[in-house]
Amino acid sequence: MALPDLIEITPLHKPVRALVSVPGSKSITNRALILAALASGTTTLKGALWSEDTQVMVKCLHTLGFDVLVSQDPEERSNRIIIVKGKGGTLPKDGDPQKPLELFVGNAGTAARFLAALVCLGKGAYRLSGVPRMHERPQAALFSALRELGYQIESPNDKLPAIFQGTGPRASTCEVSIRESSQFASALLLCSQVGMWNIRTTGENADESPYVAMTAEMLNVFPKCGGDFQVEPDASSGSYFWGAETTSPSGSQIQVANWPRSGWQVDAKFPEYLPLPRCVSRRTELGDSIMTGIVLAPLAGQVTEFTDLGRLRVQECERVAALRTELSKCGAKVEEHGDSLRIEPSTLHGAEIETYHDHRMAMCFAILGLKVPDVRIKNPACVKKTFPDFFQKLMMPAPNGLGVEILNVSTGKKLQLSDSLA
Repeated sequence: MALPDLIEITPLHKPVRALVSVPGSKSITNRALILAALASGTTTLKGALWSEDTQVMVKCLHTLGFDVLVSQDPEERSNRIIIVKGKGGTLPKDGDPQKPLELFVGNAGTAARFLAALVCLGKGAYRLSGVPRMHERPQAALFSALRELGYQIESPNDKLPAIFQGTGPRASTCEVSIRESSQFASALLLCSQVGMWNIRTTGENADESPYVAMTAEMLNVFPKCGGDFQVEPDASSGSYFWGAETTSPSGSQIQVANWPRSGWQVDAKFPEYLPLPRCVSRRTELGDSIMTGIVLAPLAGQVTEFTDLGRLRVQECERVAALRTELSKCGAKVEEHGDSLRIEPSTLHGAEIETYHDHRMAMCFAILGLKVPDVRIKNPACVKKTFPDFFQKLMMPAPNGLGVEILNVSTGKKLQLSDSLA
């Protein structure tokens, strides 16, 4: 059975000792899928995340004519072993200007940006579209760079839906701003070796963006002629369980198995920010895991300020406003100034949490519910975007889970493990 529309997290009342595994990195999986499609042989991706975002990417690669075989990963329920037969830089299928090949990306921003660059290497017309929220998200800097490289893109407002005219590789240079999203640069870099593109990045933190650095590292080590590639666990997903230790009873010890040590994921530093310092920057210190820190901040022993949050406003939802609104519902003292949130230590109470169809809102506030009674999560199934078995991990008995009881609010009954998969 599916997750109900409204669930209640029951706080933990006794210490728990757990070593929890989390699925593969979404960022690494989606980059690896693009690189595997561009490779000149067959690539086997192990530990690849299987969630809504990566399923969108696989489905689009199928639509483009790539052979992609997916099988269960025996080590992790939300992972898969994915075998991709690369075409050496060519795209097997395309459309024409009268009937472009349709690619639907849902609300998967990573897939939308990466595929926009990929289809330019094709030899026909492609139309990318998504859900209404995806049509609001920024694309202009990427479209501008692709046009500078010589590709034609039809979009009345420089957002999706858009039609791309692929004309194959063409040696050229472009400049791309990553002020709104580092994914713009990563999309271009992933295709740059096949496309013969020279990419220059500008904008906020252009030289140090950890996600652009991840892309560059993957380009160096990925098997270009086929082979095996191991995807490491997702550090952003792991942040919830590191955070859970701070909301659990004294004496609890909760760790994440196989914690990534490559240095590729900025959120692998999250444990270093517990207990929370007085100031944390989204631009220079943490990625999406800063949302976990924001939700934990009212429980901290001092005022905490979170800065440089602008990018959170243009993701799955307007996350800065969403975090302020839902924390305030729970009694938190939150002030929003520009792109910063200032949060004071607060006495919290439960509330019905609107998730805005945002997976990270659901997971962050579920962790708060381990400490604060009566936290109810609306639309919990939105976690399928990156972590379909998140609530199962909470419910599983230690040491593989936390042993949390979760209630179906409409019936008042405890969920069973079989009912908690998104």
